[in-house]
Amino acid sequence: MKAVSGKRIGTIIMITLDWNIAPECISAVILSIIWLYSRRGSWLPTLRNRIFQCCFLVTFLAITTNILSTVMIAYYHVFPLWLTWLITTIYFIFTPLMGAVYCLYAATVIYQNKERLIRFMKLSMIPSILYTLLVLTNPFNKGLFDLNYQSGYVKGPWIAITYILFYAYCLGALFVAFMEKDKVEKNVFNILSAFPIIASVVIAVQQIFPTIILTGSAATCALLIIYLYLQNKQISMDYLTDIPNQLELSNMLEYLLSEYPKQHFSLFVISLRDFTQINSAFTHQVGDAFLKTIACYLASLVGQRHVYRFKGDEFAILIRQPHEVISVILKQIQERMQKPWRVKEHEAILSYVIGAVDYPESTTGIESLISSVEYAVSVAKKNYNGYVCYCDQNMFEMIQRKREIVKILKEKIANQDFEMYYQPLYSVATQQFEYAESLVRINDSPLGPIYPSEFIPIAEETGLIIEMTYMILDKVCKFARILLDEEINIKCIHVNFSAIQFRQPQLAQKVCEIIHKNNIPFSVIKIEFTESTLAENMDIIHDFVSDMEKMGIYMGLDDFGVGYSNISTVIQIPFTTIKLDKSLVWAVSKQEKSAIMVKNMIRTFKDLNLTVVAEGVEDDFQNQFMIRNGVDQIQGYYYSKPLPKEEMIRFMKEHNQNIRKG
Repeated sequence: MKAVSGKRIGTIIMITLDWNIAPECISAVILSIIWLYSRRGSWLPTLRNRIFQCCFLVTFLAITTNILSTVMIAYYHVFPLWLTWLITTIYFIFTPLMGAVYCLYAATVIYQNKERLIRFMKLSMIPSILYTLLVLTNPFNKGLFDLNYQSGYVKGPWIAITYILFYAYCLGALFVAFMEKDKVEKNVFNILSAFPIIASVVIAVQQIFPTIILTGSAATCALLIIYLYLQNKQISMDYLTDIPNQLELSNMLEYLLSEYPKQHFSLFVISLRDFTQINSAFTHQVGDAFLKTIACYLASLVGQRHVYRFKGDEFAILIRQPHEVISVILKQIQERMQKPWRVKEHEAILSYVIGAVDYPESTTGIESLISSVEYAVSVAKKNYNGYVCYCDQNMFEMIQRKREIVKILKEKIANQDFEMYYQPLYSVATQQFEYAESLVRINDSPLGPIYPSEFIPIAEETGLIIEMTYMILDKVCKFARILLDEEINIKCIHVNFSAIQFRQPQLAQKVCEIIHKNNIPFSVIKIEFTESTLAENMDIIHDFVSDMEKMGIYMGLDDFGVGYSNISTVIQIPFTTIKLDKSLVWAVSKQEKSAIMVKNMIRTFKDLNLTVVAEGVEDDFQNQFMIRNGVDQIQGYYYSKPLPKEEMIRFMKEHNQNIRKG
């Protein structure tokens, strides 16, 4: 491996350095750079990451001892012979072990079966152990090398074993990659098969040019390839706060659940409230500085590896400590958050809440852990500043039910399997049921019947309401077509639209396309939305209503009286129908003042040429009151409950001939 030349002048031995160690020095620099950047990678204590760090350690020791050994052998008269022996021995141990650790790393990437991986590792380390024993006995048998003051460094007869072992591990890595080729991604296979080839070529070059030392360069090349194409993909540090990000949190949770499924840990999220106001007041640069300061404090409190940038203004802490310790940490955070934070000349007290979840007491699985702590944060935000919300078993069951409902909704949408019900509207003027409201139901599901009051908000929250509404509109249009074909008098069917629906591009065009393809008059469909929708999308709704009116599709305001808008707001939108909320209808029989208010409200809407509908009418008093005060249409259990399609058809046929007198 090494060669030295010298000549004796008198009693002084003049030694010349025949080896070029510049490549090794450059490799040491490159290795330091890779190590520096790799520290921003994943901190998960997985076997793969640990062996990758072993690759650094072994390569570093091999390169540094190679450089030291080369210099000490060249000037062995300057250094104690025992020290030169020691450094050179360490060099001989770690040089072929570079191939061994790279082979092991390849195995951790390829083998998903833990038992197979451990078995491979045990077998693959046998040659290294035997070789290490050979190196340790070298001072006695001089099989690998010899060092003395007379001859300097002398190669031993077994030195080829060092190269053979290195090549053997390179071939081993190649063999494993080819044997498991079908079980790994193509790009991963290419990388795992490329780095041992490159390393082997570099070592072969050294054999051709023995004065150029390249063993460390070969290992560094392999390490660089691994880092750039495999480990670098695990970079998961937040560059603003210099703490791990949410990806790293997910990876850590996956690791803990896999390796320690029964071990307790706690996850809690500190969420800053109204942090946008900080950015507005002090600029985004100052806001970022506040986030860095908070991250630094949390890292100093529990350790940098336990703090994560969860979202923009949220930080997560994942710790495996008893509840008593966690309570102390939470108390320290609460006490600190009550004090002002200072960045240069800027100072602010930041509002916050905390959501927390314990494993395995409250939840299981990564998805449920994340969703549980997010739900806990959302609950905490509805309370006071500094509120801490723990996701207990009851809350977890609610989250599980919500997740199941989302799954059911997706299946219903995919299969177009929603049940449509229709509630007749009694027309006071004609004493017939010429109108109806469409209602969606889920009566058959793994959870049993699910009421609209539960699944509609979930559909809105998840965005599923958008596709649902288009599907409902199509079903209503098909039902209207059936009524028209059977010559049943139906003037209009009401369809409810969510506030989210109005954020969709080309909404008017899609509505018209659905109605047109079902070949029904546009006027048969009346789109309704609530006061809350009106409050959120005033300008958008105004434009949409105008577009729909041109097509003959008229609008209605549903549930008026809930409390979001007022009559002046109603005037701004060209409605044709306004529906009084059932709370107003029920109030007329309870308080005289309420009756007077509702009576004047009806008169006002009539003066504005609006069709007034009273919903939720349940008894004769309410019915007579509404008729007496000029309501145009009445909806409620007094006349009929919501009916499935077939029953609705029978009801319309029967009652439009045998009219019930109001």
